[in-house]
Amino acid sequence: MIQKLFPLDKNYILRQAQTAMEDRMLELMVFELKRSYTVLYNPLMLMDNTFNQILDAHDFPKDRLKVIYHQLCGVYRYKFGSNQLELLFDGRTHLDKFQEDWTGQLTDWIRELGQHEQYVKTMLRMTVLFDTDSRAEWSENQCKAFINQYFDLKIVKRKGELKLKIA
Repeated sequence: MIQKLFPLDKNYILRQAQTAMEDRMLELMVFELKRSYTVLYNPLMLMDNTFNQILDAHDFPKDRLKVIYHQLCGVYRYKFGSNQLELLFDGRTHLDKFQEDWTGQLTDWIRELGQHEQYVKTMLRMTVLFDTDSRAEWSENQCKAFINQYFDLKIVKRKGELKLKIA
């Protein structure tokens, strides 16, 4: 069953585009996270143990990263998810257009978020510096709260449904 984050979350083509791009976008999120860490904490690229661990980490649980990805997907659908399709005259399908728009916006957002220490630290704890489930869960909750605050959104849970609202 599809979980709606807000009452008008009905742009199923956009949701399909986001789902199809998930693996590629998760890789992009990790790449940008490593780049953000380098810019914020190690601009001279001095090789220490932490920096080596971050650069060499490729195997880590991706389930928490997927939660953040799905949250960003929901924010995008809330802000830009009109289900009124526009006329396309360039030969692309709406799925192609939504994938292109989503990729561009997600890239911009994770680069903007990557300028904030709180986002970078919590994402690192959940992904490439993963050590325990409890620390990763705490980091996931902190990251979700930061994203909600950053986008000025509030998630309200009523009757088992999650709903996005402007805070």
